[in-house]
Amino acid sequence: MHVLGINALFHDPAAALITDGQVVAAAEEERFSRRKHGKRPVPFSAWELPERSARWCLEQAGLTPSDLDAVAYSYDPVLARPAEELGLHDPWDHLRQEYARQAPGFLAEALPGLDPDKVRFVPHHVAHAASAGPVSPYPDCAVLVLDGRGECGSHLAGRYTNRELTVLTAQQLPHSLGLFYEDLTQHLGFLRSSDEFKVMALASYGTPRFADRLREYVRAGDQGGFLARPVPWADLVPPRPAGGAWHQDHADLAASAQLCLEEVTLALARWLRERTGEDALTLAGGVALNCVANTRLWRESGFTHVWVQPAAGDAGTALGAAAHIAGQKDTLEPMETAALGRGWSDAELRAWLERAAVPYEEPADIAETAAEALAADGIVAWFQGRGEYGPRALGHRSLLAHPGKAENLERLNAVKGREEFRPVAPMVLAERAAEIFDGPLPSPHMLFVHDVAAGWKSRIPAVVHVDGTARIQTVDRAREPLVARMIDGFERRTGLPVVVNTSLNTAGRPMVDDPRDALECFGSAPVDLLVLGPFAVRRGKAFA
Repeated sequence: MHVLGINALFHDPAAALITDGQVVAAAEEERFSRRKHGKRPVPFSAWELPERSARWCLEQAGLTPSDLDAVAYSYDPVLARPAEELGLHDPWDHLRQEYARQAPGFLAEALPGLDPDKVRFVPHHVAHAASAGPVSPYPDCAVLVLDGRGECGSHLAGRYTNRELTVLTAQQLPHSLGLFYEDLTQHLGFLRSSDEFKVMALASYGTPRFADRLREYVRAGDQGGFLARPVPWADLVPPRPAGGAWHQDHADLAASAQLCLEEVTLALARWLRERTGEDALTLAGGVALNCVANTRLWRESGFTHVWVQPAAGDAGTALGAAAHIAGQKDTLEPMETAALGRGWSDAELRAWLERAAVPYEEPADIAETAAEALAADGIVAWFQGRGEYGPRALGHRSLLAHPGKAENLERLNAVKGREEFRPVAPMVLAERAAEIFDGPLPSPHMLFVHDVAAGWKSRIPAVVHVDGTARIQTVDRAREPLVARMIDGFERRTGLPVVVNTSLNTAGRPMVDDPRDALECFGSAPVDLLVLGPFAVRRGKAFA
């Protein structure tokens, strides 16, 4: 059975393909269009479909649109109600609903040969849930979904038994933790529905002195629900102009909102644990990308295991919608990797380099070449294998650096052209992680924060955030042998089994995806070495 999943209505349009229960391909449209998040989440863009990512998914499997058994669209307009009835100020939402209703025809036009009757609408939060529970390592688990909004709600709590969903409760709009955090993001001068992770980073610089005031508006309720009313943010702290300097009040407001978010999510998870008795909790929805909250759930919710969908935001609903439909007929296999995007053969990569007319090398061991450059304090652009599905660079489209140089944090933020308070992440061998980091292990998808051991903070200062934590990625030798060899080579030269890992892009641009993107990024940013598959391009030679 071939099922193509589509996310299109709000933001982060994406496509995913499941064949006979196995995830074959998944990618966000932004990686093809080079527009961050694919589009803005406004009603006037709701008609835009992830055409390029959908066509690529089919090509990856050697299929045509007529071969599909179903197309799963991650929103069900039948469940929607007018925005004013939901307590939302969104005067053009009716346009969004109309585009959703017309999606079968739009998809048939975008994918010639597709029978529009094969399009199936999947409720938005069910799609989020199905992106987590049934493709996680746990066929029996609790599932918690939290985001901005779906058709009428912002939350789903349920359980999967043998990968079949039972919904236990759902929070209706206008109450929404996702919209609460989005509103704060905009108030602090960042781009809403895009820069919420910046608020999480800024929160580490503040103290939650506004928390009591915010609890008047945002708090846990009864029976697994919560209250989230509009906050008069300007009564607490004046808004920060976009691009303006941030002050301590801004950091304190971010810290206060972050604490309230953690408190509510923790209460929801504890209710779910008590109600289900499950040992494993799976998470999806944009709020599940909040690594700090995820770690509190792991430490304090009572669940033994916490698994987060790597593409927890709306992009992941493409996979979830497909999984929901495919799981009705096929047994779904666990999602073992986020490397579900595009990849190129060595011959194709060589052809790109020849076409670009840049001098390149083909060393005997590219891992050792990268390790040598890193040990010499070079910045390495690392492009290997298939691209990642989701917002995290996980050793396939990464910028790497030496973690033992404190100044490399500022250096990398300057290379990427982003805010100075933004942290970078450590990539560490899985077998070494426990001696350096305290938190959920393994952590292959960079979705939790870990306390850094006291003896290591001074050894890897570039990756230690201001609060003494780090958002780590553990590297499994069996799954990522090339990355592991690179880290081994770095450790032999420096004594450190950790390298800095951040996404291969510059501010405001999607993560690098194809070889052209990698070459353009290398040409525009002060990166010392580009590793493109087995090939190396050195800045000194390329720009002599």
